[in-house]
Amino acid sequence: MPTMDFSVKPVLTGERTVLRPFTADDAEPMGEIINDPEVIRFTFDPTTVITLDRLRSHYGARAAGPDRLDLAVTDPATGELFGEVVLYEVDRQARGCTFRTLIGPRGRGRGIGTEATRLIVGYGFEQLGLHRIELEVYGHNARARRVYEKVGFVVEGVRREVALRDGAWADEVVMSILDREWAALGPTAR
Repeated sequence: MPTMDFSVKPVLTGERTVLRPFTADDAEPMGEIINDPEVIRFTFDPTTVITLDRLRSHYGARAAGPDRLDLAVTDPATGELFGEVVLYEVDRQARGCTFRTLIGPRGRGRGIGTEATRLIVGYGFEQLGLHRIELEVYGHNARARRVYEKVGFVVEGVRREVALRDGAWADEVVMSILDREWAALGPTAR
């Protein structure tokens, strides 16, 4: 049985993307991605101030964190940074964690987010020994919901009107995937 060792920061390679550990040098491109209007709309409170120093500190520390796995989503040919995938809020007893991702504008609409999600979810189940991976997504984030459903996440429920976004109340959809559901998809579906 895998050991749930989140201190190992792997490089995961797909056809459309390479996931790799973050460095402090990723702060500036991540700052550009985080300031994208669509990322703000679906991720942050628009009043949040994120400085370059704060990003350097955050991304510089991700490679050493033993309690979560943050990986940069990059272009396999050029190394361009497209976004991030993260496994965090680890519950070792229940062998579960939470997943989140964000992909900047240059990585959208190309299957990169779907492949990056499949790579890290597969790593979570096959290498870390997780039993369950869950996420929360705003109900109006149709692009992300499609990605999660393609990867095998199932809707568990809806937390109604949890946040005021763009002047309207937004629902939060809770989704998860279990190890046996991932295994049942088989390698060709992943």
